[in-house]
Amino acid sequence: MRAFWRWLGLVVLAGLLLQLFFVARIATMVVIDPQSTSFQRSEAWRIAHATGALPWRQQWVPYAQISDQLKRAVIASEDDGYVDHDGVDWDAIEKAWARNSRAEELAQRRAAAARGAKNARAPKVIGGSTITQQLAKNLFLSGERTLLRKGQELVLTLLLELLLDKQRILEIYLNNVEWGNGVFGAQAAAEHYFRKPASRLTAFEAARLAVMLPRPKYFEKLPQSAYLSGRAATIVERMPHAQLP
Repeated sequence: MRAFWRWLGLVVLAGLLLQLFFVARIATMVVIDPQSTSFQRSEAWRIAHATGALPWRQQWVPYAQISDQLKRAVIASEDDGYVDHDGVDWDAIEKAWARNSRAEELAQRRAAAARGAKNARAPKVIGGSTITQQLAKNLFLSGERTLLRKGQELVLTLLLELLLDKQRILEIYLNNVEWGNGVFGAQAAAEHYFRKPASRLTAFEAARLAVMLPRPKYFEKLPQSAYLSGRAATIVERMPHAQLP
């Protein structure tokens, strides 16, 4: 029994040390730009393993050198309550949970109607993650979906909001988020898709980039997608109401 408690104590201590490590890493981001994220390193390994090469596009630019159009577009598309919440939009999570439950129920009915056919369409999973949650996940965590990882994401989200201001969080997010295969950050995305710096993006160009975010590698292959253009037009209409930090 004593060995069990010793083992449990070591696990708890390791967990606390890990959280202190995260606190220290985030605290340095007040003044030091992160050079890479966990997600980027994972993608670098995947691309190098698959192709033997490493096509990598990323260039950090300060917040002021990123078009306000892009900032508004990303907020309007990904997290319209960004400046108001504490890192977690509980209402959005509740709505996403309800939509996913309905989608799963519908998928089960279709599967039953098809008598368990293997080609029954899986339900589309809709997330409720804020910009801060997405940054927490990309900076430090893997892509696995477990309760433990989700709990750690929540802790990291709260730490980011506690130690960094909203403007800094958005700056780090826009400089590191994926916009295509090996394309990371606003500057690389603007040059890759529009042959211009991130500071000169128009409203519609910014909206198209924002719409790509949930599935950047998919839309990179379909630049003429009707959905991409239609959704971008909707985001352009919403952008004037997006509040910047």
